[in-house]
Amino acid sequence: MGLFDDFSKFLETRLEEFLRDNPQLELLVLEEKLRDQEEETLKLMTDLRREEKGLQDEILAIAREIQLWHTRIEKAKASGRLDLAEPAQEHEASLLRQGNQRWGQMEVLKERLKQTQQLQQQIQQRRKEVQAKVAQAQATRATAATTEQKWNSAGWNQIPNSSSSVGDLEHQFRRWEAEEELQELKRKMGR
Repeated sequence: MGLFDDFSKFLETRLEEFLRDNPQLELLVLEEKLRDQEEETLKLMTDLRREEKGLQDEILAIAREIQLWHTRIEKAKASGRLDLAEPAQEHEASLLRQGNQRWGQMEVLKERLKQTQQLQQQIQQRRKEVQAKVAQAQATRATAATTEQKWNSAGWNQIPNSSSSVGDLEHQFRRWEAEEELQELKRKMGR
């Protein structure tokens, strides 16, 4: 297993280096991870809602049972059948405890659902931020490629002749300054 572990570490290291050298890809990987987390969170919320619905149905069924037994207790007491009324009261008390237990479970479930919804919103917000950064990086790369193409086609790399006018010199300085700004942007994006 040592060789496999070494090879696995080597690949992980190379992948990390590659992603560091290509920050736009790192953003895409992060966006994909956030998308996966958001899907998992949505699935969890669906499961929690289904579980909550099941508990609500159980609570309603227990409430109907309590109502039935309460009516039976009243009827047995009215008829003087304490031999039926007392066990029925014990059963009703048991149903009440069971209902309270289910109610407590539902309250815990509602809190978990609320926390999961908040998490999903945070993930969604973070994903929007990453998507904006990806779009910004793509726009910056597109602008840089267009600018470089224009400069290359306009003869930017050629040596200017000595008879150029002040207007040409101004134009050349503006290009040079723009290129410096572009290089600074590239350095910032490389971080």
